[in-house]
Amino acid sequence: MGFGKRIGDGTTEAVERLSTTAAARSLTRSLADIDRALVKIADGTYGICDCCRRPIAPARLAALPATAHCVDCKPGR
Repeated sequence: MGFGKRIGDGTTEAVERLSTTAAARSLTRSLADIDRALVKIADGTYGICDCCRRPIAPARLAALPATAHCVDCKPGR
């Protein structure tokens, strides 16, 4: 039973690293989305879907202001 504490500590540390890495990836993606939205504002295409070029619903933009896709074209759909 002497290994229990060490194994548990290592597992906790590994989970913390995974969580930190996932959070960093999520923040990086969010920053990229915000940067993209700022470019779209500057060039006058904010609110237009990057895929189909149709307007993004105002309710979607209110919920996700940095989105570049309409509901039909959203990634992962």
